[in-house]
Amino acid sequence: MPMLHPSIENSSPQLKSSPQRALEDGQWKPQFAHTTRSRHGISSYMVPFLPSFLTRRTNSDNTNEKQRSLNRPTAYLDGLRGFAALLVYWGHHELWAHDGGGGGYAFELAYGYDNKYYFACLPGIRTLFSGGHFAVSVFFVLSGYVLSMRPLVNIQDGDYIGLSKCVSSAIFRRWFRLYIPVICTTLCYMTFLHLFKITAIPELQGSYRSELWNWYAEFKNFSFPLRTGGEPWFTYNFHAWSIPVEHRGSLAVYTAVLALSRFRRNARLLGEVALVVYFLYIADGAHYAMFIAGMLLKDLDLLAIRNDLPRFFLRLSPFKTVIMTVLFYASLYLGGVPSRTDNLQQLRDSSGWYLLSFLKPQAVFDYKWFYLFWAAVFLVACTSHLQWLKTFFTAPFNLYLGRISFAFYLVHGPVLWTLGDRLYAAVGFVRDSHHENCPWWINRLPLPNVGPLGLEVNFLAANLILLPLTIWLAEVATRLVDEPAVKFSQWIYKKGTD
Repeated sequence: MPMLHPSIENSSPQLKSSPQRALEDGQWKPQFAHTTRSRHGISSYMVPFLPSFLTRRTNSDNTNEKQRSLNRPTAYLDGLRGFAALLVYWGHHELWAHDGGGGGYAFELAYGYDNKYYFACLPGIRTLFSGGHFAVSVFFVLSGYVLSMRPLVNIQDGDYIGLSKCVSSAIFRRWFRLYIPVICTTLCYMTFLHLFKITAIPELQGSYRSELWNWYAEFKNFSFPLRTGGEPWFTYNFHAWSIPVEHRGSLAVYTAVLALSRFRRNARLLGEVALVVYFLYIADGAHYAMFIAGMLLKDLDLLAIRNDLPRFFLRLSPFKTVIMTVLFYASLYLGGVPSRTDNLQQLRDSSGWYLLSFLKPQAVFDYKWFYLFWAAVFLVACTSHLQWLKTFFTAPFNLYLGRISFAFYLVHGPVLWTLGDRLYAAVGFVRDSHHENCPWWINRLPLPNVGPLGLEVNFLAANLILLPLTIWLAEVATRLVDEPAVKFSQWIYKKGTD
């Protein structure tokens, strides 16, 4: 899932003076005009449902807003998060559309495996077609990076009272911040399916009342952070599996921050490294290793700003560009780890992965997460040091996707399972379930199935509709659900502490 930022209330003067805090204190979010009638003559009631370019007040507002975004030193993190969200969308659509013809599995296998040689499966290239798990790993590392930002500033300032206030607020607000958007989007999706009697994922209950009860029974278990069993999926949005991981990872970060808050600099850094080693090599906790690794990266970045890095890193300074470039290409390669199954032998049989397969720790059950840990950490670590990469992630479209990334992540599945499934059937991507669920749509608008795997004419044509629609719904959900959820979590915390 996309990185989520806790807002900052009652920031200390030190915090407000640092440009690093812009990412977390809400300055990264654009402000929309709230007028009775927009410059297009549209009622304010319609504004939340319109694309953002129709709701801006003036061109100068647009220019100033873009300039503020580009001037922030951490703007590239927003863009990285947005591009990762796009990879999740694209990967799910590639796999779904091609599954009916039996070719979908190829995206998750190495180039040349089973004598299949597709351009989309080349090392590095495959990440663009099936990089969803890589993107989620990046989300987890970015979350650890951002969630630990203010607590680490407090620690390095010696402000332990501020640290206590910061962590207590963050822990309280986190559940609301994560799960309110899940509640709203899944309830809307469920209601939509019942209202129009659409056959899709999930299979509907006999009545809306039964559906509500089933939704509640699943959600209360799904959102319980201390559960130790059961399915990790939420039937009403399978892609939301990462939300409980995000919640538990957040708690791991806050716990680590408190546990290490009194340690000396080097001892704190060693403690963070020890936690990464524990989660990655001793326990089957690669996801939580990603969060702690993000915290470690942020700690090092803050120390670099203060010119207080350990001498070891100073010795590497002359080679920084070379090291970071190598890490980037290593990230691309590891991010394309074959992941069709969790069978390690299949990995060893894959070209270019035999020797790497022996690096997998015994503790990691699903091997892909071990390699994706390193891929995500390398990417986040190198991005701030490679100017050309920062320039790419600060492109306006990536920054825009970063703003709506959480909602984009939550709504892309429902769009895929309803309209997307039918459009793919219409243009020629037929699967067995279509004959039962939507027979009218099968080959209704047949288009040429020509082009490289993953870039066929009919696939791209369908996405000329699906991608803009999903982005529009994500923007609406951001305005009506995501941003209000942030404000509500702040409001309820303040009501309890005033």
